[in-house]
Amino acid sequence: MMPPAPAKRSDLFRRAKQWIASSLTAGMSALLLSAASVVGPASDARADGVANFYRGKQIRFIVGSAPGGTYDLLARTVARHMGGYIPGNPVIIVQNQSTAGGLAMANQLYALGPKDGTVVGVPLNGLPAAPLLEPSVAHFNSSKLIWIGSTHQEPYVAYVWHTAPVQSLPDTLIKPLVVGATTPGTTMNDFPTLTNAILGTKFKIVPGYGSTTQMNEAIERGETEGVIGFGWFALNAQVPQWLAEHKVRVIAQFGLERSRLLPDVPLMLDLAKTPEDRQALAMLFGRTAYGRPYFLPPDVPPERVEALRRAFDATVKDTAFVGDMKKIGIELDPLTGEQVQKLVGELANTPTNIVARVRAVLNP
Repeated sequence: MMPPAPAKRSDLFRRAKQWIASSLTAGMSALLLSAASVVGPASDARADGVANFYRGKQIRFIVGSAPGGTYDLLARTVARHMGGYIPGNPVIIVQNQSTAGGLAMANQLYALGPKDGTVVGVPLNGLPAAPLLEPSVAHFNSSKLIWIGSTHQEPYVAYVWHTAPVQSLPDTLIKPLVVGATTPGTTMNDFPTLTNAILGTKFKIVPGYGSTTQMNEAIERGETEGVIGFGWFALNAQVPQWLAEHKVRVIAQFGLERSRLLPDVPLMLDLAKTPEDRQALAMLFGRTAYGRPYFLPPDVPPERVEALRRAFDATVKDTAFVGDMKKIGIELDPLTGEQVQKLVGELANTPTNIVARVRAVLNP
């Protein structure tokens, strides 16, 4: 019998490559299975650890404004629904600390905590800019706060009485308009102050009204002719008849881009003539972009941050929560914690010359 013919060199190479490939595939599969056996239990352990931590505990929402306001109402509504989405199902209670417009609350949480995920700050939406505008009283870095989400972005608007001499955005550059405001530091005061300085608008600001209700009564009495920098939802909630009966005209909106709710209302930011002017306005108008945010102090364990962020995301999609928001006239447009974190980080990186310019306008 003749011995078998020796295999060709090409066949040997082909078989060797097949063997190596199959060995590598088997090895990789074993490695992935091994990794899964490690990652899976570790992930489960972290989830169990979060649930064990929160089980039987309370989480406090500390609102940086007085009871009864919009921020307080929203926080209480979020608190009513969010606990069920947090592992361990903690009870959430709401407290108010309005000292210095909520700055005292932010300073305390930033410096002292507690930093274990049991306290959440609910600030006024101007708070992220406070360290830039008021460094002597805002002792925190907004970008180092841990943002967990925002219920909605609310466009802020300028509206005028139907008999006012100004009836359009271009009119504000050539005709004076008497507008009411409460106190410095609020949008009704700061927005027109900044646009007067940056854009050349001719708003004559009358400060000192005790509330937005008083400002609207002043318009009806003819003391003032409009309001600059007022929340769109608040306008609809407080004087819906004005809009229905065309007693006021919305002439502009403030923000970084036009709101989907007001696609035909011009953007004040579009009047900016230079990139520097636009940056200065955006620094102040940016608060409309991050809306009504919630934050944790620094150094909260990452697994609890993740749990609270995902619980917030689930809450703002909850059917019952959405229904409660509609009852109080708010249309949700939520942001994740990661989205708010990015926006606040961009704000914190505003060039120092722009910050100095805005600060000089608001604090002459």
